[in-house]
Amino acid sequence: MDTPDSGGKTPLGRKTAETGINFTSSTRFSRGLTFIRTHTLFGQSPTRRIIPQTSLLQENADSQKIAFLLRKQWTLYSVTPMYKFSYDNLKEYSRLLSAFVATEKQKGLAVEVGNDLGIKVTLSTFLGLKGTDQDQIAILVQIASRSQLPFENAEDKVVWSGWFCCISGDDLLESVPEDFTCLSLFLANGAESYTAIVGSWFQKTFDCYFSRLTISPLNLAWMAAMWTGCKVDSHIAATELVFSVPCIPQSLDISYAIHPEDAKALWDTVQKTPGEVTQEEVNLFMDCLYSHFHRHFKIHLSATRLVKVSTSIASAHCDGNIKILHSKHLIGVLMLLTELAISQIQ
Repeated sequence: MDTPDSGGKTPLGRKTAETGINFTSSTRFSRGLTFIRTHTLFGQSPTRRIIPQTSLLQENADSQKIAFLLRKQWTLYSVTPMYKFSYDNLKEYSRLLSAFVATEKQKGLAVEVGNDLGIKVTLSTFLGLKGTDQDQIAILVQIASRSQLPFENAEDKVVWSGWFCCISGDDLLESVPEDFTCLSLFLANGAESYTAIVGSWFQKTFDCYFSRLTISPLNLAWMAAMWTGCKVDSHIAATELVFSVPCIPQSLDISYAIHPEDAKALWDTVQKTPGEVTQEEVNLFMDCLYSHFHRHFKIHLSATRLVKVSTSIASAHCDGNIKILHSKHLIGVLMLLTELAISQIQ
């Protein structure tokens, strides 16, 4: 499968203070993005969300791959539907992407790993990672540096990982033609330079578009409320909220930690319908926390900006970084992130 020629190409890997790497569409305007803008309306914040209380992982889920996803920091991206992507061609895609990464690495665009240019890229399916039967199969992408050891069984070293999924993205699936594959959420772990190279290849090959997925203070508040309401049997941690205070010459962060039992007790008094969260309940939950903080420290947190949320379920930063801590709630976390990724495709 040949990669289309680029037109109006701009440098990859360009950075901004807010979002890190920016991907640049190197072909014509994404077909999938054009279709979505014509046929759907995204970007509206819901007034109500569902909290899955049990694991929805399917029976054929790979437990080793699931464990691999946990307790790593992943950077979030939204991806428009991919044109003419085929699950039957993953082996060929691996070969083409390996050659592309090696070529870009020789140009000095990627992090050097030793002196050997031996690069191996593997694309594989991620079975069982679905919210509904209609969800398309998730894809895991890994870049490995070939081992320099003289042993036959020496393992390659994984230097970068990324994965595509679309959990409970039925609304998007119903709005695009059959030629498109909807894997709207992309998570990357490793050097940003590799992320830029992989993203560039996917954009040119499947006429899609990557964009950094940041998380607004409003959605961070939703995460704080929703994840506080989830039941956890082990590794129970405090609910911690980090607020940014704009100051001169540098900003000031305020960390607010709430004992998990206290946070859960507060949420139980706020929530009206188990398994469901409303915007009104989120606002009330946060207002109660703000009032408690002001009573003790005389600081109005409502005048600051919420930038990070950490709970027993996961931690998320406004820059678009997330760490998932419990496999039991993996699907629930990915459902929310998929929703945010789809809402960004406008």
